[in-house]
Amino acid sequence: MTFLLNSGLVLISVLLTVQSAHVLYLMLYTWDQPGAERKAAAPETFLPPQLSFSVLLPARHEEDVIQTTIERVVRADYPDDLLEVFVICSADDTGTIAKAEEKIEELGREGLHNVEVIVFDDKPINKPHGLNAALPHTSHDVVTIFDAEDDIHPAIFDLVNTVMIQDEVNVVQAGVQLMNYQSTWYSALNVLEYFFWFKSRLHYHARWGSIPLGGNTVFFTRELMVRLGGWDEHNLTEDADLGLRVSAAGERVRVVYDDRYVTKEETPPTLGHFIRQRTRWSQGFMQTLRKGTWKQMPTRKQRWLAFYVLAFPHGQALLGVYLLFSLGMILLFKVPVLVALISYLPVLMLVAHFLTAVVGLYEFAEAHGLQATSSTVFRMALAWYPYQLVLCYAAMRAMRRQMQGRHDWEKTAHVGAHRAQAEGAESRVA
Repeated sequence: MTFLLNSGLVLISVLLTVQSAHVLYLMLYTWDQPGAERKAAAPETFLPPQLSFSVLLPARHEEDVIQTTIERVVRADYPDDLLEVFVICSADDTGTIAKAEEKIEELGREGLHNVEVIVFDDKPINKPHGLNAALPHTSHDVVTIFDAEDDIHPAIFDLVNTVMIQDEVNVVQAGVQLMNYQSTWYSALNVLEYFFWFKSRLHYHARWGSIPLGGNTVFFTRELMVRLGGWDEHNLTEDADLGLRVSAAGERVRVVYDDRYVTKEETPPTLGHFIRQRTRWSQGFMQTLRKGTWKQMPTRKQRWLAFYVLAFPHGQALLGVYLLFSLGMILLFKVPVLVALISYLPVLMLVAHFLTAVVGLYEFAEAHGLQATSSTVFRMALAWYPYQLVLCYAAMRAMRRQMQGRHDWEKTAHVGAHRAQAEGAESRVA
């Protein structure tokens, strides 16, 4: 029995170390690979506006933020006649509909008539169904999605217009960045997840043609979206599912990341909202894995990479069980020195991840005119292990929901905390 326990501990420790090392490699991909950052960069000059854009803004109970988002999109540095905006709501969301229509009337008095509210009254009441309801109303060359709380850069359409024409691609994924890194105990770690995901990891997935796309600031030619049949209305991560369908169709995805042009968002305002968000993401990956789109990819490398990403929540759920088990072993069992040394390898990788995150924090703060302090790093250190446990709990919760056959959409609240963060940064600069 002792031999089996020691062997199991060694095997799990080695697997965790290899997996952690691979994740660390993906986090650092654009910094490590020659030319990767250059390929991911935004063009320094833009072509004249040529492509037209249909902007989809799915919203549910977003009364507090929707008017500012509409304003940001409509005021982008792009010709009005090449932009059309659709705010998408279910019929029961009268508050958001009223706020959107109020903003549309205000814009109409200024001579701007390119915003419309699309209301659907059937089920399911979720984001992908709303997007499918709005797609037939679009008429422009490119379809893009922004979330209701997004702060887009005014030049984002110039950027994508240039990239799509120069690179001759039908899909562009631009950067998204959480901003309010000091709002809660977990905010900085959540912000840095986005930072490394969009700045580095997605570029690796795009290179190998197996990419789970982000939920917004992603641009498709309308012809491609019609050909693919829109979004899967029963998938909780319709963005990841669509990305793999795009990859299976042989479409090349251009990921472009530039700190100057990212779409700014906020971390979930409470731990409960954060757990529900991560549960939805984890369960959506489980759904997509079971759906099997990844099996349709042409190469073994693509299939393996897609499987690895989609199966990760299952591993995360099992890791939560192992973490509790390992704490018990520390207190109750004695193991040979060699086994103990091997069991510490995942701890060393955890330290490496943390140090990488600290460097990322300072780079993120510098890029956005914010200030990273030693107290922020200290709070990150205190939150590091609890944060991993929260992620594991969310994955276990997703697994339980999946086994129970529950696929209802758990919405994340938005309070505009990232906008307060931006205003604070601007006041410091002034």
